[in-house]
Amino acid sequence: MIRKYKVLDLFSGCGGMSLGFEQANFEIVLGIDNWNDALMTFQKNHKNTSILCADLSKIKPSVISEKYKNIDIIIGGPPCQGFSIAGKRIIDDERNKLYKSFVNFVKEIKPKAFVMENVPNIISMGSGIIKNNIIKDFEELGYKVEVKVLNSSLYGVPQNRKRALFVGLKNNQIFDFAKMQTATTLISSKEALSDLPKDSVNDGSENKSLILSNYQKLMRKSFNLIFNHTITNHKEKTINIISMVPDGGNYKNLPKLLQNTRKVNIAWTRLNSNKPSFTIDTGHRHHFHYLYNRVPTVRESARIQSFPDNFIFLGSKTSQYKQVGNAVPPLLAKELAIILKEYL
Repeated sequence: MIRKYKVLDLFSGCGGMSLGFEQANFEIVLGIDNWNDALMTFQKNHKNTSILCADLSKIKPSVISEKYKNIDIIIGGPPCQGFSIAGKRIIDDERNKLYKSFVNFVKEIKPKAFVMENVPNIISMGSGIIKNNIIKDFEELGYKVEVKVLNSSLYGVPQNRKRALFVGLKNNQIFDFAKMQTATTLISSKEALSDLPKDSVNDGSENKSLILSNYQKLMRKSFNLIFNHTITNHKEKTINIISMVPDGGNYKNLPKLLQNTRKVNIAWTRLNSNKPSFTIDTGHRHHFHYLYNRVPTVRESARIQSFPDNFIFLGSKTSQYKQVGNAVPPLLAKELAIILKEYL
């Protein structure tokens, strides 16, 4: 029997990237994060994986490497919003500690490969200084690093969500993003969501709707129950305003008087039933269902992120939205993992 490649997930969140790697037949040995809610969800959906709730800037990587042997790949998305730079380099500042801890884990464990995920503008931050520093830090550890911004909708995810991915390989191998299989047709919001009910259902209720698209078939895959589908009860005034926005429309479709009722440029935006969703966030609630006068439920948001229906979220509803919004779309991670296997 061929041994499965072992994966360590740092800053794991609820486990979107891990799920994608698992779907590509990798073994996730450990997920580490400092957010307990997300780890509870991670544990529920990755039954054979250990979890550790900890601040990654305070753990000694050697403690992990002594306990978990033969880790082949390290994956994760350290928060990099606050990168602190001086001149042409990332300086030793509080805000850089989490990224540096990812580097330190790679240095200690020496995996065959690593995948580091981040926001797209990490490429342009500081006129490219951050990106160049990240590449340099890993090249000094013996990795060849390729970086690319990928749009999830090209990899089977019904969402235009862009992520920057750094892939590092040993032995002078260079990862080729062009090998990843891109979709010939994009999946629309309607194809993703049209079999989910308009109203709330109790967790574990049967989904009696017909499967109306190949994507729904993939998401339901012999699991015909619905979880995390509690609708938000908006105020009557909010419902009235939403009802004025057409499929795919936004605040510009409202009467002038109502256009500035929310001071963000994404306000009052409806999903377009014929296109992939725009990037869903962690629950600011400015986006609405293409048909119903409400925000998408956690389950609908999870569908848009490509989490299958048997992936169940724990914690408060607010926490669940945040977990979904913070995650890497599993289908994007899966496509990358399939190609990564060729290099190992």
